[in-house]
Amino acid sequence: MTISSSLNASVAGLASNASRLATISDNIANSSTYGYKRAEADFHSMVIDSGKGTYAAGGVRVTTQRLIDERGPLVSTSNPTDLAVRGSGMLPVTEGSAVGIGNTTDFPMRLSTTGSFRADADGFLTTESGLVLLGWPANPDGSIPTLPRDSSGGLEPVRVDTNQFVSDPTTAIQLSVNLPATETAAGATGDTESLSVEYFDNLGIAENLSVSFVPTVPATGSSNTWTMLIEDSASGGAVVGNYTLQFDDTPGLGGRLLSVTDAVGDPYDAADGTITVAVDGGDVSIGIGVLGEAGGLSQLSDAFAPVSVTKDGSPVGNMTSVEVDANGFVHAFFDTGVSRTIYQVPIVDVPNENGLVTQDHQSYTVTPESGPFYLWDAGDGPTGDIVSYAREESATDVAGELTQLIQTQRAYSSNAKVIQTVDEMLQETTNIKR
Repeated sequence: MTISSSLNASVAGLASNASRLATISDNIANSSTYGYKRAEADFHSMVIDSGKGTYAAGGVRVTTQRLIDERGPLVSTSNPTDLAVRGSGMLPVTEGSAVGIGNTTDFPMRLSTTGSFRADADGFLTTESGLVLLGWPANPDGSIPTLPRDSSGGLEPVRVDTNQFVSDPTTAIQLSVNLPATETAAGATGDTESLSVEYFDNLGIAENLSVSFVPTVPATGSSNTWTMLIEDSASGGAVVGNYTLQFDDTPGLGGRLLSVTDAVGDPYDAADGTITVAVDGGDVSIGIGVLGEAGGLSQLSDAFAPVSVTKDGSPVGNMTSVEVDANGFVHAFFDTGVSRTIYQVPIVDVPNENGLVTQDHQSYTVTPESGPFYLWDAGDGPTGDIVSYAREESATDVAGELTQLIQTQRAYSSNAKVIQTVDEMLQETTNIKR
């Protein structure tokens, strides 16, 4: 009984050390694999009840686990969509086989701490191993809709199209113009001052607003009054704005706007110093200055001076690049200088990362042992942020693995020696009969 238990214990020792050797070999083989998590073998003794004066060897059993919560160092790269999580949490990804032009709902979520994502033939950000990055699609204005954080239902494959065009319509114009005070005095010629302002409509087509300033010439004195007419080329030259401008001539406030009266167009917004006109493509806000404050329109001296005209919007542009910021927002950049937020990549957090099931290509799936997942904004809550132009290296320490390799080899040889000794003892037992 005792001899046979020794044999069984040593056989168990051989099997356990073989399992440990397998984890070590796997770790060393993946010492250069980005995002690889080290496997570890733990030994547990087994105790068998023995009678008084005897002892039976129980042996050993082994359990293995993947240390997913261990992180490797980050290294820089030259690809803006090489991503790594700095800190706790993981990136949501899915299998490339689940992504198709016709599939819009069924994307089984996997988790990964790093990946080199590049646009494939269909524009999906995909790694060479076939993992596709998931994210929340943004609204047309760049905002992210409110979606469930405990479900992957709102996540979609991040798709970018470098052949995509984008229009950026003009919605706001700021005028800084000086009108000649001499033109509103008695005896002035009353010449109209004109200004043309380009804007871009919803289709990216360039149109023009013709702004005319007509002075009111009194019989005596100075009126300090102008009529501002705004005509829209997209509307066939129709007048979309008609405002009467009154300027102050008191000490300290001379030349500043005193009042604005609307005849055509939305009323003057005294708080913002803006008027709004309806052009063919929608409303455009025009800043002319706050009453009694410097800036915007003024009436000074004897010269008409368009000091500056600024506006938003741009012509149609081609997408040139895509980048992901630390908070997970995916920005598309266009050759017109415009950038747009097109997705947000959340960070997935689970209570027990080591309870995740390991899949191919350094990806993992949620299990009851890992606990339920939650989708955080990158950098919020318990999660880290996202680093672009970076990859996470393998968590393997080659020197430590080689040290364990020596220990494992010695332990395996020792167990084999015990088996050899038991065999010799059994042989001696057999020879007793001779």
